[in-house]
Amino acid sequence: MARIEIEDLSKSYGTDGAAAVKALSLTVEDKRFVTLLGPSGCGKTTTLRLIAGYLAPDGGSIRIGGEVYSAPGRVLPPERRGMGMVFQNYAVWPHKTVYENVVFGLQVRRVPAALARERVMRLLDLVKLGGLERRYPNELSGGQQQRVALARSLVVEPEILLLDEPLSNLDAKLRERMRVELKELQRRLGITFVYVTHDQAEALALSDEIAVMHQGELQQFGSPRDIYMRPANRLVADFMGLVNLVPGRVVAARADGGIVAIGEAAHVIVSLPPGISAGRAVELAIRPENIKLRALAAAGGSPAAAQIAELTFLGNLNEYQIALGDALRLRVQTHPLQVFAVGDRVAVEFDGAQCTVFA
Repeated sequence: MARIEIEDLSKSYGTDGAAAVKALSLTVEDKRFVTLLGPSGCGKTTTLRLIAGYLAPDGGSIRIGGEVYSAPGRVLPPERRGMGMVFQNYAVWPHKTVYENVVFGLQVRRVPAALARERVMRLLDLVKLGGLERRYPNELSGGQQQRVALARSLVVEPEILLLDEPLSNLDAKLRERMRVELKELQRRLGITFVYVTHDQAEALALSDEIAVMHQGELQQFGSPRDIYMRPANRLVADFMGLVNLVPGRVVAARADGGIVAIGEAAHVIVSLPPGISAGRAVELAIRPENIKLRALAAAGGSPAAAQIAELTFLGNLNEYQIALGDALRLRVQTHPLQVFAVGDRVAVEFDGAQCTVFA
């Protein structure tokens, strides 16, 4: 069983001992697609290389299926870990054909030629390269070269596949197609994928779980929906897509929730973290899609009012900058057919159930 258990893992670089990974603890269950996500320098690639066995940890351990693979002074070599790895730059041999690239790992393992050919051809069909086995890498597109790298890693039948930003060199349309193909491939093969990226949309689309990292530390680990909708802290909320981080003050606090005042006249009914009482200054994380706009004249009661400051048409949605009073501007996204003009006064409604409050 390819269950990866990381416990108090640490790794430092350089003469100053700068920590790339700090006391990281994380469990990747068997047959799951888990993404290490974060900005450059957050420690995600170092963590992947520690899992692969290319680096030795300074502290902590990595267990696979209950067996210690990495600990200080004890590192199982990469070739004995039963893992495959796909790199950002493809790393295919330009002087070898597609078939020769893919079959190489089986030849090293002395797999009989007939069996090796059967496995290679079956896998080329699986990654949609059937019929291209005689071509050289310079005769392939970027997406096809990436599939060659995938096939070369998968042909040796690893229990775990490690992928280091494998789609970053592809154009946007091809990245979208490859995301779908990667997820389908992982489901069909039933093996564990550990994937590194800095692209939030990629992580949300692919993953069963996401580990958000910052400066070598794990910030949150959970499902894509939980990470996006219930960020553990301000850093995760800000990193995971567009968000309005709005200062506010708690005007009422109850066991079942509270009311937070923002701007000059807006109030949001929210769930409050433990220990937050009335009068406390807080910060409210509000996604642009969780703010509703209506024509002010059609709004009943006494709604919060704002003015349209900017409008950007993005095809599948309209993005507005609205001014809520003199000092507060918010980003709002609506259906493309809901159109307001710059200068219009609108009623604003917040979906408090989808907001997160930070002390």
